[in-house]
Amino acid sequence: MTRLRTVLRVLAASAAALLALSTTAPAAQARPEPTPPREFVALRTVAPTIIQEMRYVTPHTFMGVAVTGYRQPVCIVTRPTAEALRTAQAKLLRQGYSLKVYDCYRPQRAVDHFVRWAEDLQDERMKAEFYPRVDKSRLFADGYIAEKSGHSRGSTVDLTVVKLPALPTRPYVPGERLAPCYGPKAERFPDNSVDMGTGFDCFDTLAHTDDPRVQGEQRANRQLLKRTLASVGFTNLPEEWWHFTYKPETFPDSYFDFPVAWPRGARN
Repeated sequence: MTRLRTVLRVLAASAAALLALSTTAPAAQARPEPTPPREFVALRTVAPTIIQEMRYVTPHTFMGVAVTGYRQPVCIVTRPTAEALRTAQAKLLRQGYSLKVYDCYRPQRAVDHFVRWAEDLQDERMKAEFYPRVDKSRLFADGYIAEKSGHSRGSTVDLTVVKLPALPTRPYVPGERLAPCYGPKAERFPDNSVDMGTGFDCFDTLAHTDDPRVQGEQRANRQLLKRTLASVGFTNLPEEWWHFTYKPETFPDSYFDFPVAWPRGARN
């Protein structure tokens, strides 16, 4: 009988422990997904005519896969950034052009994905298009990849100019033949953008906004984009013709990590 009581006490203690674990473990493990501060908006709600071709939700990236944290093909930015883009868009529409965004707010988890990929020197599946003249081991040293990005603060966008009327850019097919991002426009991956001299996310010095090798129509197109955005408060990153930051930034020292998604019906 004593042995039976001992066994029953052990079983009761085990059951209690399991019950405690089952009631506390989910609470301990569940981490609510971060959400955007109220200062962020979906660009489409402020400037609906701006074309959106959100590359990082697709496999047509320098990594060859969709980027962690991109759940919807939606551009999210701070409201002042969106309003400035709306003003720039109005200027371009009067000239027969439209802005097109490739990337806007970028969560820190996406930047971390970039870093993990850059550290894997064996993965070069997209080298022939995005960095054919750069050794992958140089991506950090040459500034193409960093552990922090201004995009995560919400006031930085990657964008281009499209001549209207615009046909959509065809989807990238994984495994298709790749062409260098700095080649002639007719040979690069098709893009309904005007000819900027290189494709988006081209890891090459030819992508520097004022590279002297870029002349004629290509230079004029870059200057049109730069001049239009500068007139409404954006500053260009000299190493990337597509990269602009609205100043003053709403969050100059904050790096956010909420996912890229904007549910229908969400506040704007």
